Amino acid sequence: MQTESLSPYIYLAPLRGLTDALFREVLFKHFKGFDAAVAPFINPQGASAYDDKMLSDVLPENNRGVTIIPQLLNTHPDHFLLLAKRLTDIGYTHINWNLGCPAPMIAKKKRGSGLLPYPDEIINLLEKVMPQLEIELSIKTRLGYFDQSEIEHLLPRLADFPLKEIIIHARLGKQLYKGTTSPSGFRQCLRLSPHTLTYNGDVNDLATYNELNQTLPEINRWMLGRGALGNPLIAEEIKGICTDTDTEKKVRLQKFHEELLDRYKIRLSGASHILGRLKQLWARLIYFFTGKEKLLKKILKSRTLETYQEAVDQVFS
Repeated sequence: MQTESLSPYIYLAPLRGLTDALFREVLFKHFKGFDAAVAPFINPQGASAYDDKMLSDVLPENNRGVTIIPQLLNTHPDHFLLLAKRLTDIGYTHINWNLGCPAPMIAKKKRGSGLLPYPDEIINLLEKVMPQLEIELSIKTRLGYFDQSEIEHLLPRLADFPLKEIIIHARLGKQLYKGTTSPSGFRQCLRLSPHTLTYNGDVNDLATYNELNQTLPEINRWMLGRGALGNPLIAEEIKGICTDTDTEKKVRLQKFHEELLDRYKIRLSGASHILGRLKQLWARLIYFFTGKEKLLKKILKSRTLETYQEAVDQVFS
């Protein structure tokens, strides 16, 4: 489906264990270009009332200045509706259903992308919940779990549901994050769905975005995950609003890192917890610093904040 906006609409992808409310706030403060973020999925809790502690990551007061779309992983219609109602009551107008998570522990429970081989169960849930929802629903999915035929059979069956959009990571669930994405597979989805589609998967740099933009001219909605970790300025670059020199970019990255570290020291308990978060970031961010890649090993081996800081100082020096 052709999008209306001339400027690309860019989501920050949900990366569980990293892109929580604190990370999103600091990222969006230091780097522009992101229009919204899909939050990591809320753990299904049966018929829970979902108190504020359970929903801390998506509470509006913890996400001021950041447009957030909460994500559900529920596959039981009644439990799905309970959580959707709770999110509606706290002010949300858009939620996302996760049919894309490839993690084996999730998929084996027939959740995330593990539900894609069972289209009847997907349709059954939507038939039960859609008439009762007081909130817009989008879906984040993959090209299938075992085979692309799964999404090809599913998309025409979704056509009659008033979904806000479908975000498609152009990989199979069984690939996890390995191998290559399939823009051609995504293009086939365009032919099969009347819904607005958003492209996700390995948009890691401006050159890749430009190539995909040429290949998929119908698409003007993008989701960036690991590419945003490797280059937090990528959304600005895609929108043509970044005019910084390489030196200025590195200064901005350093300030971003400093604030993130300071905030983690306040929020998180213990060096191991803080370092666990930051090492996930550096696994991608290190490649922004050409010629410093060997320092990643030193960062990952650090066990104290002092040794970690020494390694990071070498990267920024």
